[in-house]
Amino acid sequence: MKLNIVPARTGLTWVRLGITTFIRQPLAMSGLFFMFMALLSIATLVPFVGAALALALLPAATLGLMAATQEATKGKFPMPSILISAFRAGQQRVRAMMVLGALYAVGFLALMGVSALFDGGQFASLYLLGGQISEELVQQGNFQLAMWVALALYLPLSLMFWHAPALVHWHGITPVKSLFFSFMACYKNFGALTVFGLAWIGVFVAAAALVSLVAIVLGNPMFAAVAMFPMVLVIVAMFFTSIYFTFRDSFLATPDDSLPDHGLGTHPDLS
Repeated sequence: MKLNIVPARTGLTWVRLGITTFIRQPLAMSGLFFMFMALLSIATLVPFVGAALALALLPAATLGLMAATQEATKGKFPMPSILISAFRAGQQRVRAMMVLGALYAVGFLALMGVSALFDGGQFASLYLLGGQISEELVQQGNFQLAMWVALALYLPLSLMFWHAPALVHWHGITPVKSLFFSFMACYKNFGALTVFGLAWIGVFVAAAALVSLVAIVLGNPMFAAVAMFPMVLVIVAMFFTSIYFTFRDSFLATPDDSLPDHGLGTHPDLS
């Protein structure tokens, strides 16, 4: 396995591929995304450990959506069972994925713990346990500081886990090594990932502007409120569809790997 360094403009390609792949299989990809959300929501209902369990399942569930995208690129209809691909890959890789999930849960809870030092845990409690958001709470300086601290700490955590589930599942990399390789791949391709993120923000803003324009033309302000929620869900589902392509093009598969060579650019050896 080798790291594949791609130009920044590849970020736009990833967004385009995510959208077009979703459009080819809209029922399958949207249905799997809703099942993904339902799985994590149900996990949060488990008494005492619900939030931690949902966090631990996130890497495996994300891998399921990536596997579904891979199937869709082959012209196949991804079945619901593909969501549990991470748990059907042999005992060793299942164990590795469980370790990866535990590491993600610990890392996320740790960063929330750090944010709690700044506001007494108000932001962490609201995010993990839910509750009502009040204008007074949001305007508190300590709450805002805790939120920004959590966001700042989440960036390196997300980079470490961005490719890690796929590296564990498709390349058989150990959990700790997968975190290192994922971070390095994101660091080396940070330009492409930045363009990728900005492009998705642009897609969301453009869609929101279109919905607002339609509401104005129809003279019905309620249209925007009603249409915005399903539109956001579809865009998020497209975003998750595009994640597979960021992984596929960030690594150059060797002949004995599961993924085909889709490399772009240069590829330093990570093995």
